[in-house]
Amino acid sequence: LDISMSQDAEVGDGTTSVVLLAGEILKQLKPFVEEGVHPQILMRYVRAASKRAVQHVKDLSVPFDAETKKEMLLKCASTALNSKLIATQQDLFAPMIVDAVTSLDEDHLDELTSLVAIKKIPGGDVRQSFLVKGGVAFLKTFSYAGFEQMKKKYEKPKILLLNVELELKNEKENAEVRITDPDQYQSIVDAEWQVIYDKLDACVNSGANIVLSKLPIGDLATQYFADRDMFCAGRVKDDDLKRVAKATGGTIQTSTNGLFDAVLGTCGLFEENQVGDERFNIFSDCPLSLTSTLVLRGGSEQFIAESERSIHDALMVVRSSLRSHAVVAGGGAVEMEVAKLLREYALSIEGKGQLIVGS
Repeated sequence: LDISMSQDAEVGDGTTSVVLLAGEILKQLKPFVEEGVHPQILMRYVRAASKRAVQHVKDLSVPFDAETKKEMLLKCASTALNSKLIATQQDLFAPMIVDAVTSLDEDHLDELTSLVAIKKIPGGDVRQSFLVKGGVAFLKTFSYAGFEQMKKKYEKPKILLLNVELELKNEKENAEVRITDPDQYQSIVDAEWQVIYDKLDACVNSGANIVLSKLPIGDLATQYFADRDMFCAGRVKDDDLKRVAKATGGTIQTSTNGLFDAVLGTCGLFEENQVGDERFNIFSDCPLSLTSTLVLRGGSEQFIAESERSIHDALMVVRSSLRSHAVVAGGGAVEMEVAKLLREYALSIEGKGQLIVGS
């Protein structure tokens, strides 16, 4: 289980293969353990064989250049999908996977899982799946009255990202306010309203067309923004908000004080579209193009969940290929070459090490 999890974390694919390989190594070494060979001797020769095998694989690898890169990455993605449930749809998914990975800078490949999102929508045909390249798509959040009046499409909007609650909050139950005149009570109520209005005015004055917040945006704020031809969404998931920030160049603000143009993000087009039974907020043509979103469709949740795992594996394979700029032949050819090398290497060893490496 541990080596499978390590393989998934480091490489992302080949979890079944690594378990089978480890099981076979243990099976071949078991007779030596039963005969009393010391574990340190076993490990010494296993490590020596591993070192030679890795080096031989590197020697056998075929580098690719910028001209053949896309073609080679497409082959890698298709090969990774061959043994998966969506193998028959690889002509659709392989180009999506390659586009999603190549849209990232090589400096950001380690953050692939956080920068490339996979959204699942049950229903429809699997071929209705699509990629928002260099952009972000997320499910429409909970909305209050007034949301229907908002514009659902903007070209080159300014986007304000907040970690601020834009909702009228009452004082806590144990709060105590002492007043000497009944008129003073109204001033307290007015002050509570003024706090929320100051926040909303700051958002409007910043010049933003779209306001997204990780915390709730209440009905008052929703209607306030709708009246001023602005779009807002509250309770946006943290990872989605961070992806929007990465793609649009905006900065998440923890206060509405001192907002200026540099903290606002932008994109070529924002629109809210119907995808199946759900509404999606889609940011496309983003200037930084550091993120992508794959939207998966399918007949059942189980099928989509399996498709997500398959695409995750293929994304990791393409990432590894892009890092190394080299590939090796498939179909067991490399494994046979490595086995041949180790047999020849075993013959050059004297003593029990020859049997250990040969096994």
